[in-house]
Amino acid sequence: MVIKVFLASSSGSTAIKKKQQDVVSFLDALKVDYTELDIACNEQNRMWMRQNVPEEKKPSNGIPLPPQIFNEESYCGDYDTFFDAKEDNRVYTFLGLPPPPGSKEAEQTDKELNGTLEEHPDDAAEVPVEERNGGSHREEEEGEREGEGGEAEDEETEGDTALAEEEDEEEAEGEEDNEEEAQAEEEEDQEREDLRSEVTVTSSTESLIVIRSHVKTPHYLPPHQRSLIPSFSANIFIPPQL
Repeated sequence: MVIKVFLASSSGSTAIKKKQQDVVSFLDALKVDYTELDIACNEQNRMWMRQNVPEEKKPSNGIPLPPQIFNEESYCGDYDTFFDAKEDNRVYTFLGLPPPPGSKEAEQTDKELNGTLEEHPDDAAEVPVEERNGGSHREEEEGEREGEGGEAEDEETEGDTALAEEEDEEEAEGEEDNEEEAQAEEEEDQEREDLRSEVTVTSSTESLIVIRSHVKTPHYLPPHQRSLIPSFSANIFIPPQL
């Protein structure tokens, strides 16, 4: 990586000359390799610098002033951002370079990194939930789905059993109803037969009484004719027909 510092060697501005000297002196103190590119004597350098400075970093007139610092083709910043990085001990970070071991910036970076790890140990090596639990979460979900399926099957089995029991109860009630109807019909038939017998006996008795009373009424018959009444009544008795 080559650090490029765009300067104006023949600038008439004292402030610009002071800023350029400050940047170069500090890079020399840090022993950072850099290349000075003069925009005053080289039109190509001036055009390249103006084209590669981001638009949001340019001043209102659109013409960036030196010094401008680049890391190869990447823009690092102007003097103001360089000065802020120097005050915060972050010049290497500003330049896009790793700080050398033992430097203040390296120690500060290590402290910040260790502090971040202590505050958020899970963020350092974030592992997906499924991998951290060995897939137990997935197994639990599958077990829950299987349990739900088993419960559904048990509910269906219980429903079928209850339905079968209801059907059996209905069949038993139907058989009992049939037996009761048959028994009721038999009782009705028996009652009809008993009633017919009673009617027959009653009618026979009444006919017999009528006949006997009919035959018994004539007291004026002579004695030899009265003796014929028993045999007469016996011979003329005809059971009534229903």
